[in-house]
Amino acid sequence: MERNELYPVFLKVSELKVLIVGGGNVALEKLTFLLKSSPNAKVDMVAPMYREDTIALANEYDIVMHRASYDSSYLDKKHIVIATTDRPEVNELVYNDCRTRSIMVNVADNPPLCDFYMGGIVTKGNVKIAISTNGKSPTTAKRLRQFFEDVIPENIDDLVKNLNEYRKTIKGDFEQKVETLNEFTKGLVQKK
Repeated sequence: MERNELYPVFLKVSELKVLIVGGGNVALEKLTFLLKSSPNAKVDMVAPMYREDTIALANEYDIVMHRASYDSSYLDKKHIVIATTDRPEVNELVYNDCRTRSIMVNVADNPPLCDFYMGGIVTKGNVKIAISTNGKSPTTAKRLRQFFEDVIPENIDDLVKNLNEYRKTIKGDFEQKVETLNEFTKGLVQKK
């Protein structure tokens, strides 16, 4: 059986510099996804043209928009790049330029040219769950996201905050604290 070997991480994109190459529908989708999860993300975009919706969203979030064709100078000081153009040769150029500079890159709808995937995300306060299908089925990730949004209670954030306060009062070393919290929270996930 094939196995998902991706390593999940949560990036502080408010402290990293992101570039989106493209200004069409896919660029809007990726920008929307990024800003929904991280409204303070630092994002630049480069494209010869932009959709009106993209311009409106970019203006709302102070996204820097360059009205130009892509060239590798736009990669300067970037940590993450998302290529979304409808021209495969441009997306491949972006990929190769990023690989040369050791910049993480995602070429939309082309899993072999991705260092990472943008999966489904469920956020309830401080709780965030990321869902990956290893780039195989974004639709499945979307359905799983909808499922988790329905089953995770809205007050989960209150529980997290209360457990954080409780954690501060526990005496002992790290292992003792983990054991105490594990015992205290085991009722959260009960198999029926």
